[in-house]
Amino acid sequence: MSTASQPRPRDRSAIDDAYKWRLEDIYPDWQAWEADVAALDAGIGEYAALKGTLAQGPDRLLAALQLNDRLGVIAYKAFFYPALRYDEDQRDNEVNARRQQVQALFARWQEETSWINPELLAIPLETVRSWMDGNEELAVYRFAIEEVYRQQEHVLDERGEHLLSLTSQMAAAPAEAYQALSTADARFPEVELSTGERVVMTYGNYRAVLATNRNQADRRAAFLAHYGTFAGTINTYASLYHGVCQRDRFSARARGYPTTLDAALFGDNIPRSVVDNLIASTRAGVEPLRRYHRLRRRALGLERYYPYDFSIPLVTWDRRYRYDDVLEAITASAAPLGRDYQERLREGFRGRWIDVYENDGKRSGAYSAAVYGVHPYMLLNWTDTLDDVFTLAHEMGHSMHTLLAHERQPFVYSNYTIFVAEVPSTLSETLLLDHLLEQATDRTERIVLLQHAIDNITSTFYTQVMFADFELAAHVRVEEDRPLTADVLNELYRERFELYYGDSVDLEELTPVTWARIPHFFGSPYYVYQYATCFASAARIVQDIRRGDVSARDRYLEMLAAGGSDHPMTLLRNAGVDLTDPSTVQAVVEQLDTLVTQLEALV
Repeated sequence: MSTASQPRPRDRSAIDDAYKWRLEDIYPDWQAWEADVAALDAGIGEYAALKGTLAQGPDRLLAALQLNDRLGVIAYKAFFYPALRYDEDQRDNEVNARRQQVQALFARWQEETSWINPELLAIPLETVRSWMDGNEELAVYRFAIEEVYRQQEHVLDERGEHLLSLTSQMAAAPAEAYQALSTADARFPEVELSTGERVVMTYGNYRAVLATNRNQADRRAAFLAHYGTFAGTINTYASLYHGVCQRDRFSARARGYPTTLDAALFGDNIPRSVVDNLIASTRAGVEPLRRYHRLRRRALGLERYYPYDFSIPLVTWDRRYRYDDVLEAITASAAPLGRDYQERLREGFRGRWIDVYENDGKRSGAYSAAVYGVHPYMLLNWTDTLDDVFTLAHEMGHSMHTLLAHERQPFVYSNYTIFVAEVPSTLSETLLLDHLLEQATDRTERIVLLQHAIDNITSTFYTQVMFADFELAAHVRVEEDRPLTADVLNELYRERFELYYGDSVDLEELTPVTWARIPHFFGSPYYVYQYATCFASAARIVQDIRRGDVSARDRYLEMLAAGGSDHPMTLLRNAGVDLTDPSTVQAVVEQLDTLVTQLEALV
């Protein structure tokens, strides 16, 4: 760690290879990729010979399922190779064309397999169960097969499934357009700060200014510049989001779900009450959130206090976190999960799984990509902030989940659901915080770390519930055939902002348009509420682990290794979490209240 950081090149070719992911682990070159694309194309054609044969016996059904798996293994690599290359520089149209080539194959794959579920469902379930009882290879697919029957109510006939399969590329259009508008075509302005420094307000630079610049006027200028880019095309963003909601409504109605939320929850067998209770109980538990922001307003000495003031430390904190300096701390923090777990973390750090620094054209944000048959890959945009340290721990939590699930499960169950995905990432951040607090010896550092713990709750829990509240309201308006214009969306967001923050935070003129910057709204609707449920689940698990309960650690690791082999509510119950118990969610509210009290004593 250091108090200063050196400027880094934005030209990707000038960045040391040690800080760039090694995609040669997927394919040595584009020729190898093309060979797999051809194999995927040919494999899709093999379904024609299987059509109409599933009822002939277990061997035919097994052949179709194994073909799915064989092509799925290829598909992971064939898609992620150009997708990750594209995220290195989203201005590269040639690579984007290759990515779209694979997406087109996926659409044809979906079309060519649209007959499988209807044909399977024509066979009595008891017959298929008898086949599985007598065939060990087919029995591997028991959970997956019985899931098809569970969802039978919402599976259409062959003609209907074929028709819906033709909409797949059209359905992806709003998210694709959002990515182009918000990244490739975005032109963020340059801002002159009070120091005289001129900074282009890209995603990474904007976050850095908010996290490190103690001049509120500079933070405001950064906010207006960054979000002014979104405000300038807000009607386009609104049209795209309206398209997302209409797409979701069409899909839900086509399959016979009463609402888009029911459609989103049914696949994972999640009761609607989980979301309804989450929103209601969080709205009822906002006082600790407001109390924290009132404390921040006083501590920072601000007459007016805005969302762009949320990230600045309460005390002067000039320390910069070099990437190489934090790797061992993250590894050490995972000691409660065992030495084998720690060694796997080191393997990821050493093995060039991570693309570390921002460069021109690179995708913003951070993620972990699950490349089956290779290893996970992680994208970062490292700017030496404390937030970056926790983001790395977060994404490594995802990656370890992927690694354990891919190693333990057959391909059909290798992919875990979103509903459990944020548990290991959140838990990893919590363990890192514990470790850093144990190492901290001065009051200032403890204040900063304690603030980070509180901010983690406010952003991962409260903010995500507010987002879920917003997107549910937007979808309901579309379901009720009510308008969803830019003005309506801005008002929906403003109303919810005030419901959660009350008078503890002031609104800037552009605050209501900030919904347009949330990519999950466009790319994965009804996703964000799961950050909050996962946060509550992780809090419960880490509470048991902190007590030295070895069985709690083992149950947790078994949950990660279980992948998608059962319903997520069942997996969580096996790990000791019951999300139907309101106290599981209420515990987060109480945790925040306790942390704010501790921070008040220090500040």
